[in-house]
Amino acid sequence: MDGRVVLVTGGTKGIGRSIAQAFLDAGANVAVCARSQPDSLPESGGRSATFHACDVRDAASCRAFVDAVGEAHGRIDVLVNNAGGSPPVEAATVSPRFSEAIIALNLTGPLHLSQAVHRWMSAQPDGGSIVNIASVAGVRPAPGTVAYGAAKAGLLNLTRSLAQEWGPTIRVNAIVAGLMQTEQVELSYGSKAAQEEIAASVPMKRMGNGADIAAAALYLSSPMAGFVSGATLEVHGGGEMPLFLDIVRRHSDDTA
Repeated sequence: MDGRVVLVTGGTKGIGRSIAQAFLDAGANVAVCARSQPDSLPESGGRSATFHACDVRDAASCRAFVDAVGEAHGRIDVLVNNAGGSPPVEAATVSPRFSEAIIALNLTGPLHLSQAVHRWMSAQPDGGSIVNIASVAGVRPAPGTVAYGAAKAGLLNLTRSLAQEWGPTIRVNAIVAGLMQTEQVELSYGSKAAQEEIAASVPMKRMGNGADIAAAALYLSSPMAGFVSGATLEVHGGGEMPLFLDIVRRHSDDTA
């Protein structure tokens, strides 16, 4: 990735920071964005990611971020649409304003950013690559996060649609992240004991981490994935065990 120009949204913390760090380590020039300035930025070999304030829910803010980076470097090679998330909410009572904000963060934001980089990538002889960070919440029921799950499902369709519309110049792929050990793991998975039990239910016997997603993003952005577009790469350690199997196991010794 030497000399490549890479944009990572939400790249100041969590999975996004791991992605930014991996691209820096691979020799890329990395720009990260968030709504507020972080205390520190990813660094590698004396180089640092550059920070840009951006609210990905706002189309004008997205364009300003992309154009600032493009004008500074003369090109844009990779966009990683990582910014996203949602706290748990009740579907029956969640406000329209909240739902609209979650959909903007997780779906329309990536669309606006993709449109903004299209202008740069389509003018380059070697095009570019877009990687969308999706979630298992977009491919299975997501009670408690219905707007988030619906938005992530939409992100997968956005990925496939843009891949068909923008090929062969721009490749567009998605990573479906499974259960992840992040800075806010307690919010999603509860106590330490609960986290350990959840991790044990994954075939790989652990939850994923930022480095796992970063490695997948590097692959999809590299020449090794030159014929990969419109793809969904599931990074979930084998997936979640169906609940009914656990019920069967717990009742296996029941007598008739």
